[in-house]
Amino acid sequence: MSAGLDLALLLGAGVLLVAVAAVRLSTRLGLPSLLVYLLIGIAIGESGLGIRFDDAELTRTLGFCALIVIIAEGGLTARWTALRPVLGLSATLATLGVAVSIAVVGTVVHWALGLDWRLALLYGAVLSSTDAAAVFATLRRLRLPPRIVSTLEAESGMNDAPVVLLVVLLSTATFSHPWWYEVLVVGYELAAGAAIGIAVGAVGRWLLRHAALPSAGLYPIAAVGLTVLAYAAGAVVHASGFLAVYVAGVVLGNGRLPHRRAVLGFADGLAWLAQIGLFVLLGLLVSPDELVAALVPALVVGGALLLLARPVSVWISALAARSARRLGWRGQAFLSWAGLRGAVPIVLATIPLSSAAPGADGLFNAVFVLVIIFTLVQAGTLAPAARLLGVTAPAEAAEIHVETAPLERMHADLLQIDVAPGSRLAGVHIDELRLPVGASVTLVVRDDAGFVPGPDTRLRTGDSLLIVATADVRDVAERRMRAVSRRGRLARWFGEDGVDRA
Repeated sequence: MSAGLDLALLLGAGVLLVAVAAVRLSTRLGLPSLLVYLLIGIAIGESGLGIRFDDAELTRTLGFCALIVIIAEGGLTARWTALRPVLGLSATLATLGVAVSIAVVGTVVHWALGLDWRLALLYGAVLSSTDAAAVFATLRRLRLPPRIVSTLEAESGMNDAPVVLLVVLLSTATFSHPWWYEVLVVGYELAAGAAIGIAVGAVGRWLLRHAALPSAGLYPIAAVGLTVLAYAAGAVVHASGFLAVYVAGVVLGNGRLPHRRAVLGFADGLAWLAQIGLFVLLGLLVSPDELVAALVPALVVGGALLLLARPVSVWISALAARSARRLGWRGQAFLSWAGLRGAVPIVLATIPLSSAAPGADGLFNAVFVLVIIFTLVQAGTLAPAARLLGVTAPAEAAEIHVETAPLERMHADLLQIDVAPGSRLAGVHIDELRLPVGASVTLVVRDDAGFVPGPDTRLRTGDSLLIVATADVRDVAERRMRAVSRRGRLARWFGEDGVDRA
């Protein structure tokens, strides 16, 4: 191989290893890992090692490829039983909420910064989509009510679809059709994308269950390949490929796939690789010298988005969706604060940049600065905000992904539940949990030592329970644990059913 190729491989391997190590470092420091990846890209760019990269069109293409993988992983790991109750609110946030956010941000930017309406609305459109990678990576580390987590994850998985269509529309030089025609086109693309996702997911699930592939390692490749097929099929018929990817992932992930754990593990690894590559590439594309001038516009747009547009869009969406009534004002306030922005707005900003739209350079730089500020402010304050609003749920079960053949054959999941201070689980004996047949407490971790509990083992504050639950009874087991955590061993006598009402 040539010396240039050897050097490129060395640099690529070094960046990847540093990025992987940065995940642990960022977790310890409490910083989102995407910031580290962006900084790596800036460090090896024109202001660091001197690598010059300014191909916005290539960045957009590779960014879309990365988003396909990230959204696919989000769909594959989403549980339908958790998504179904919040589907109405999530879909409303991803459509009506997006429209409201664009209108509010566009109006503020037009009057505050003096930009023309098209560019002002383009600012609003680029920033109206929450980031799937940021939401999936951040929220799954927090103990929050399932309804809130599912709402945010489903919203981030679905809102990329309409936003991409609107950004492309606003980036064109002229509107060739009346506004109502464009609305109909967007509606068609969303509906067709969802239908394609359902069709590809259902057919793919049947094929994977009935195909006898010669190697277990082929099943994860086939599953991810099906989600990419959904995107391609959507693009061919001018439908929303991103929505097709997410829907296909949900349909596939909620089926009893062969080697399901291997499929989810492979998709998780690909999603991490896509995030690393995407953020490093975006950091490489930006010119740090131009970011200072973008600071004031970024603060104006960010303030309009965080303090006005997002709360208004959540409030209006909650009025339109009946399922939002259970959230209450505390849940809605947390939804407003937790609308995380990450790589998606930066990728979307490359669309007008590659189209040479007027004002695209300033838009890209402002969005880049804004994403960094938002990531530091929002992601770092989600846990305190949840505690302040009283929406934490320390007794919620967290799924643990492990590679175990017995669990695969049983179609079972491994869950972890912590006995937090104030939980009524403390003092309850194992046999008083009354878990359904198919769910069992297999291990208790106490004072950093694990032991197999007996029926008379009494739980203490600080214990961690590992529960094996088959897919058929997982929801019932989680509701029972939630009920006992709230009202103790006599939860049923008090009418506590453990249903999530947050």
